[in-house]
Amino acid sequence: MAGHHHHHDGHAHAHAAAGSRGKLLWALLLTTAMMGVEVAGSLWSGSLALLADAGHMLVDTLALLLAVIGAWLATKPADARRSYGYGRLEVLAGFVNALTQFVLVGFIAWEAVQRLLHLEQVRILSEVMLAVAVAGLLVNLLVLRVLHGHDHDDVNVGAATLHVLGDLLGSVAAVLAALAIRWLGWTWADPALSLLVSLLILASAWRLLRRSSHILLEGVPEGLDTAELEAALRRADASIRDIHHLHVWQLASGARMATLHARLHDDRAAATALAAIHGMLRERFGILHATVQIDPVACPDEAAHDCAGHAHR
Repeated sequence: MAGHHHHHDGHAHAHAAAGSRGKLLWALLLTTAMMGVEVAGSLWSGSLALLADAGHMLVDTLALLLAVIGAWLATKPADARRSYGYGRLEVLAGFVNALTQFVLVGFIAWEAVQRLLHLEQVRILSEVMLAVAVAGLLVNLLVLRVLHGHDHDDVNVGAATLHVLGDLLGSVAAVLAALAIRWLGWTWADPALSLLVSLLILASAWRLLRRSSHILLEGVPEGLDTAELEAALRRADASIRDIHHLHVWQLASGARMATLHARLHDDRAAATALAAIHGMLRERFGILHATVQIDPVACPDEAAHDCAGHAHR
């Protein structure tokens, strides 16, 4: 006997996705426009720090684009060819995005080192650099204001907000570099602070690469302990004798799924046990989609899998 459960929020979910999509779209438009201004300002002023900040804004632009796509795909139903829907496209795009950022960091770091070695050749228009850097700072503050007040359970908007906060630090670094060049004549501040911004890009790219790789490898969702989950399910109902062959993974950010086998003291209590298991998965662990198989005395998969009561992790 098997039980399958997929929690649906219906109109409320669609309304929330539409609301977050509107915020994300505005943030995307603002960030993309400012990124273009910073690239132009970098070429005009000769500032590497502005180019590095534009590179960080590129990270944000791609992250926001993925968030917009994710919010749109969240409203798109599954079909015959993709029974789980399209959510994993967000993760795949994030993986490719992270890899491209390592190339960008390498370019900025190389340029910064070359400029530090040949400071006498560096010519920077500090007035243009300062004006563009301040504009970038203001736009980042505006984007944060647009994203403010999102639902704390909205992982999509929350991740985008973290990206913009990181870019805010990059804009501050560009402003400080412009002031140092204008008032103190420290031309080394531009390549030095561009290295700092490239480290911010590298940190963001590494976190995104690690997270997307983990999801694509169908690893256990971060913050979830399978031993704790198995123990909780054993206690979910008095009729449950054993929980085994437990697998937990996620399709995309926040979309947790599980499959498991259960043995009961009395097979006549199967309906009650299934309800208790699904309730525990949903309410305590945030797993909204689960397939549960009620085993007879012997596990049918015992020859191929470990069904002795230990979770696969």
